Amino acid sequence: MAAHAQAANEAATENGNDIVVTALRRDTTVQTTPMAITALTGETLTNAGVTNIADYAKFVPSLRIQDNGPGQRRVSLRGVQASGEATVGVYYDDTPVTGSVGVSSDAAGRTADFTLFDVNRIEVLRGPQGTLYGASSMGGAIRVIFNKPTQEYEGTIEGQAMTTKGGGFGYFVNGMVNVPLVKDVLAARAVLYRRDSDGYIDNTYLNRKNVNDYTATGGRLMLRFTPTSNFTIDGTAAFENTDAVSATWNPSVGKYKSAAQVNLPYTDKSQLYSLTANWDIGFANLTSITSYQHRKSAYAADDSYYIGTYRTEAKCASYTGSACSSDTLASYYDYLDSISPAAIYYPGSTKDFTQELRLSSTDGGPIDWTVGAFFQNRKNHVTSEDALADDATGEIIFPVQLIYRREIFDKLKQAAVFGEGTYHVTPSLSLTAGIRYYDYDKTVTGYTDIAWDLIGANIRPVSSVKSSADGTLLKFNASWQANPDMLFYATASQGYRPGGANQVIGLSADLTPYEADKLWNYEVGSKLNLLGRALTLNLAAFQIDWDNMQVSGRTTNGAYSFLSNAGAARIRGLEAEAFVRPVKGVQLNFSGNYLDAKLTEDQVNDAVVAAGRAGDRIPYIPHFAGSMGAEYRTPVSDTVEFFARADVNYVGSSYSEFRPTNVYRVKMDDYVLANLRVGFELPESDAGIYLFVNNVFDAVAINRASMSSTPNSYAATSAAPRTIGVNVRRSF
Repeated sequence: MAAHAQAANEAATENGNDIVVTALRRDTTVQTTPMAITALTGETLTNAGVTNIADYAKFVPSLRIQDNGPGQRRVSLRGVQASGEATVGVYYDDTPVTGSVGVSSDAAGRTADFTLFDVNRIEVLRGPQGTLYGASSMGGAIRVIFNKPTQEYEGTIEGQAMTTKGGGFGYFVNGMVNVPLVKDVLAARAVLYRRDSDGYIDNTYLNRKNVNDYTATGGRLMLRFTPTSNFTIDGTAAFENTDAVSATWNPSVGKYKSAAQVNLPYTDKSQLYSLTANWDIGFANLTSITSYQHRKSAYAADDSYYIGTYRTEAKCASYTGSACSSDTLASYYDYLDSISPAAIYYPGSTKDFTQELRLSSTDGGPIDWTVGAFFQNRKNHVTSEDALADDATGEIIFPVQLIYRREIFDKLKQAAVFGEGTYHVTPSLSLTAGIRYYDYDKTVTGYTDIAWDLIGANIRPVSSVKSSADGTLLKFNASWQANPDMLFYATASQGYRPGGANQVIGLSADLTPYEADKLWNYEVGSKLNLLGRALTLNLAAFQIDWDNMQVSGRTTNGAYSFLSNAGAARIRGLEAEAFVRPVKGVQLNFSGNYLDAKLTEDQVNDAVVAAGRAGDRIPYIPHFAGSMGAEYRTPVSDTVEFFARADVNYVGSSYSEFRPTNVYRVKMDDYVLANLRVGFELPESDAGIYLFVNNVFDAVAINRASMSSTPNSYAATSAAPRTIGVNVRRSF
């Protein structure tokens, strides 16, 4: 009986019952927070070998990643996915990071991502978080909380070597050191890491193997200054430099085979700076977060096959304005040969300044409250240019030799004030209400200075378009703590994304702006500790009504593609998480979701024709997904423990387009990914050595696919093939 009680108490901690989170801008535990939240501790991340968002997504119900590689990931929660601004807010500590907008105003498709090492926990808040987190959290928010400097000397070193089936060698090295500088006043924590992979995709056109190589070097320096017991300042400077090649391949050519005529590089230099001050003034805690993000990135797409579609007599006649003689046709073909192979190259930069000031109650009275203000000034610049590549190697020629160039500047300013309060009617019954008022202005400027008459892209002078709006977001929540082990809640909450303006040359002025889109989330849930707290079971059911959706469509005459507002969607879902520790040394976790995400209105209005019709499924959102994990520890001697962990992740099938009749609609089959990790640990010296196998059964797990009318356009990205490696770590 005593052993069972001890196991139950340990389960309460290890299964997440006592994990402290700050999702509500104050300290609560997962099981006493009346919302759908998944918290992953640093220990869980380390034990599962997690290094990025794609790794931990499998543990979180309704979290979906379209992974185009580093810095090019689209994140969605609860099926809320669309082109435009992000639908999920991503935070490192309290600093929001934004994706680069690109030429299509699609910041959601290039979410910024830093390597995960020395992380305290990750909090995933499922469902709209509009009142406390604002724009681009309409599907939810992800918060990565770093370990902070302490008054202890400590450090960690970790190394890993691996090899991928059909590919090459990879490794990473991580290091952390923490040093107290002034006793009880100042401490520093430094992190450095480097990751390298040779890739596993072969280019059959260029006859090159393992083209999708990847290297990332990064780190961060954190300082904690505590001049008094009630005042703390945390400063963080983080950077990550990535050099990689596209991991996209062509299924019609072969498994993990690419037919690209150009080697498609991706570079990213990201910097993130933040200064956070916390002042306990007795009845409340005053927090100020000042942050700045600077990101320079460049990515590319192969334009060679598209240029090849112009190699016809009809195109020649259209280009010259009359029927082509044999000599004219030969000269025209020579011209096409001279501009191919070529890549559409997108160098750009993002600069984002944010400031948040908030005051949260700490006096423990009948009302918990938070009030605050937020400001953001984001500047994006992207160049869209067609650049020549070497026909033998496929490498883009630098300095770039340009066929065409267009410049776009995107500026967004947002300001908001917000407040949220919880009234504890009784010790077990609480009512919450929140409101946020927002105001934004967006200006998009562009010009074309190198024309390309082949495709009708003429020189265009500088032009600017503007869009602005304001509004409110609301939240209501009721929760009932039936007993210490049972919590029930109901929520109605709003989320939104800012609108914007199209920089589409020739588009009429009335079609230039597009509005913010909004949604309501209606949810009921429960958080249960059962079997003497040996079982934790969290459940949620919800319906999301999404109106005035931002969509990518065309004018009714088919002349222009642009963003507009059309249609509506309804998403119904169920989510479940369970954590079990049946006996000492064994821990099991389960999670799963069902999503029915479909349109309720046609994506058509008087000005735009988009693909979707009522009843169509939202692309890339499977009906079912789930994961299972098992972890086992047992002593093998007085100083050594055996460790084993297995994770299995299932993702159901989905489609790349709305319409079942679309000839370019691609089905992504369901798949199962299994990872296995075994090793030995030395608890006294905090060290371990592990052998791991990722994608044990070598599944072809495609998470994104698309197709167009251009030859060899059927493209996909997927999880890596079976990867085997060894991992060693030591803390001191």
